[in-house]
Amino acid sequence: METLKFKTNIKCSGCIAAVTPFLNDLPEIENWAVDTDNPEKILTVEASDDLTAETIVKTIEKAGYIASEV
Repeated sequence: METLKFKTNIKCSGCIAAVTPFLNDLPEIENWAVDTDNPEKILTVEASDDLTAETIVKTIEKAGYIASEV
């Protein structure tokens, strides 16, 4: 299990609802959460070791948001 962190522009519950189906479609992800109280809107992803940060960034972009690895 690996924990990855990303800065995002996911800022509210509506944004979280928009990215949920995209992140939930990745079977390698065990758990994920966005800290919307943090000014950098940190997305934390717990996933299997074979999931790359690039895959998560591309998935977030498909949902219409921006993410960069911390």
